[in-house]
Amino acid sequence: MSGAPLPHEESRRLLDLARYQILDSAPEVDFDRITRLAARVLNVPVAVLNLIDQHRQWGKAVFGLDDSTAPRADSFCAWTILGDDPFVVDSAPHDPRFQNNPMVTGTPHIHMYAGVPLITPAGHRIGSLCVTDSEPHPLAPEDVQALSDLAALAMQTLELRRQTLEAQQNMVAQQQEALELRRTLDQARILDAVNRLVELDFDPVAAPLAAASLLSEALETDYTALLHWTGDTYRVEGAHHRPGAPAELLALKGGLPALGGVSATLRDLKGPLSLNRYASHPAAIPELVTLGVTQVTWMPLGQTSSGPLLLMTLRLRDNPVTAWRPGDQALLAAVGRTIRYAVERHTALQVVRREARRDALTGLYNRRAFEEDLTEREGAGAGFTLALIDLDGLKGVNDSEGHAQGDRLLQVFGTALGTQGAEHCAAYRLGGDEFALLLPEQSEDELLRWVHVAIGAARRVSLRHTGASTGVAHSHEARGQALVALADGRMYEAKRRKVREAQNIR
Repeated sequence: MSGAPLPHEESRRLLDLARYQILDSAPEVDFDRITRLAARVLNVPVAVLNLIDQHRQWGKAVFGLDDSTAPRADSFCAWTILGDDPFVVDSAPHDPRFQNNPMVTGTPHIHMYAGVPLITPAGHRIGSLCVTDSEPHPLAPEDVQALSDLAALAMQTLELRRQTLEAQQNMVAQQQEALELRRTLDQARILDAVNRLVELDFDPVAAPLAAASLLSEALETDYTALLHWTGDTYRVEGAHHRPGAPAELLALKGGLPALGGVSATLRDLKGPLSLNRYASHPAAIPELVTLGVTQVTWMPLGQTSSGPLLLMTLRLRDNPVTAWRPGDQALLAAVGRTIRYAVERHTALQVVRREARRDALTGLYNRRAFEEDLTEREGAGAGFTLALIDLDGLKGVNDSEGHAQGDRLLQVFGTALGTQGAEHCAAYRLGGDEFALLLPEQSEDELLRWVHVAIGAARRVSLRHTGASTGVAHSHEARGQALVALADGRMYEAKRRKVREAQNIR
């Protein structure tokens, strides 16, 4: 027995499958209804809607079985996706392709199989709707047609599900945009300029610096800066100063955090704080008082990925404006809201982008991140190393100790693998039990040592034997999917070598 060959454009097929965001998702009544109906219409004990991933078949909806997950090499549905027509096996025990298949010789003892491919609008076959029977069960042409009709309905349901997910994501984005637009109405010329500024290629520090410069001119202040907090300390980044401002004031910039004062207490400031008589404040810095600082306003500008960002602007004793005016306060508040929202939106989008690149179970990067990072590393031109790692024994742990323990095994192995790499090493979970590493040029021996350490950690989770098969390829050997295929081939050769060695020992 040998597994089905790979379909044409397998990489594109897998990418199309990923668009549906359905693998390993929870059961859904729409798909359960289709398999239940298929079993009833064709009068069979088992009906399954299977998706074919890189190394396995996985059942989105299963009627008559507890689970249909199986290695791709054993999958009948992997043969179904090779063509557009229904795939029927009348007697699997007498078919050379399947007579030694574990699903024929063991549970569920398949005798008859019939499957219809699920074909996406892009023309890729991502899985099948199939029925099986453990007894001889000839199918009439109208039976096969009924199964084809149900498969078309299943594909329509999959497509509707994908469109709904995308619509929900677009709706959230539109709501965020609407909120931003509402919060930027009724702004004056400076606020409008600030708004245009933050709509450019936004940087959470550079854009507020530029906006603060515009604001400082409108407020006729002598000095404006950003306080960028990291932990319990901050650094001062000058944004604007009036021509002729004392050189001593500008020179104090780097030393302000060490002097403490009012600013040191404002890390978690929630709203604007203005002082018209700075010298009278108990936490006033004597050096600033000596330089003639009289009016100071602090404005929180939002939370960046490293910490809060505050605007600080001040006037000196000889400034013709002797107090903060109502118009000053209104403009500060409006600009503060605009910048704060832009900073928070930028931070939130960064979080969303990071989450979209993360595997929910292990916390490692996911397949999407792997594809993006592989392209980015190739574009950078520097040499790098790719390692594909298959965690051996996961199915045995799932079968004997439960999927929760299998998940724990994946988490421990992934965490250990992610902490073993050198600088600029990125670890990924590509799906199921397959992992990857991308890192600067590295020897295979060192990579295998990291994997060995990660396996050592994983073995503490389960009583069953677990191991890993690793394939290593270097960027000078191939590019893109050819490089992935090279590493994949070496990984499976390592797996076969282990099997041969184990057989020789026995």
